[in-house]
Amino acid sequence: MMTATSTLALTHVSPVFELAKEVDDNKVTPGVLGFIVFAVIGVAVWMLMRSMNKHMKKVDFEEAPSAGDQGSEPARTRANGSIADPR
Repeated sequence: MMTATSTLALTHVSPVFELAKEVDDNKVTPGVLGFIVFAVIGVAVWMLMRSMNKHMKKVDFEEAPSAGDQGSEPARTRANGSIADPR
């Protein structure tokens, strides 16, 4: 059962469907809006990469040797964390 509201809504939507029928499927392009969205995404990625590069340049990480490492050879550890026999 169609109410007056649904009938009114369908009459306003029908011109959109008529315009869609006129569009040739072989000539559809993204247009200016597609270019703008693509350009904004590209600029956002460039800015994020630039920011990440600045933050990575600030990182100065040097691992300090632990107190248990006396020799020049690094200690071998097992999966459970215990030190393996160096033989």
